[in-house]
Amino acid sequence: MTTSLRQRVLRLAGTYAFWIFGTLVTLIPIWWMFVVSMRSRVELFGRPNLMLSRFFTENYTNVLTDSAFQRYMTNSIVVSTSNAVLVMVLALLATYALSRYKLTGRDNIFFWLITNRMAPPAAFLLPLFIMFTRTFRIGGWTLYDTQIGLILLYCVFNLPFAIWLLKGVVDGIPIELDDAAMIDGAGLWGVLRHVIVPLAAPGLAVTGILSWVFAWNEYLFAANLTSVNARTITTGLAEFVTVTGTNWGELAAMSMITLIPSAVIVIVAQRYIVMGLTFGAVKE
Repeated sequence: MTTSLRQRVLRLAGTYAFWIFGTLVTLIPIWWMFVVSMRSRVELFGRPNLMLSRFFTENYTNVLTDSAFQRYMTNSIVVSTSNAVLVMVLALLATYALSRYKLTGRDNIFFWLITNRMAPPAAFLLPLFIMFTRTFRIGGWTLYDTQIGLILLYCVFNLPFAIWLLKGVVDGIPIELDDAAMIDGAGLWGVLRHVIVPLAAPGLAVTGILSWVFAWNEYLFAANLTSVNARTITTGLAEFVTVTGTNWGELAAMSMITLIPSAVIVIVAQRYIVMGLTFGAVKE
């Protein structure tokens, strides 16, 4: 074996070893959570063991048959999906305007949008609580503890990121295609529907996925701006921690159920995520 070949083999082995180690570091906590979800209360206080001895499904049964969990799951699905759709529509329109029209202070507007995403969410918690409970009041109705309130709130934080993500995608679409479509008789909406949306589909997909995952995983605002009706699944996890103790088995079971939708969506749409993040990165 020559020296160069030996070096390539060692480099390849080191690369594989690095990624295997990183995979194990990532998956071991998930595996441990799954093992905990498959144990009874008595087994949980025994000797720690990473191996799964048996399938104890009572924790999952208790969670899935709980009416509160079903309400939390429904709220999370409605809020996350509605937020993702609304963000994609608004971000596409805003990005098209910033990319195609010579607006006054266009670069400043784009930078201002990004700065709105830089502040820590906790800094907005008190003013948002006041707005949700007092400012936006119509009769006896407020945005507090409502699905529409969470949907609009998550749009505030997701929209700047979505615009930033789609900006490079729309900029990578030649403006000559817009002109050709208009010559053929298409209006603005026709250009968006038949030219921009099909070509920007990978970017729209990754925008929708990331917006959905953010809304699905968000806890701070959901915990403080809801009470009963609009509580999401992440806030339901905290209910297993009480003053009398923590129900670790059901907490782990609910955590696994919460993890599954995000994991499935990311795995299924993985190729769109790669395409969307790299679209427009290289220009001739």
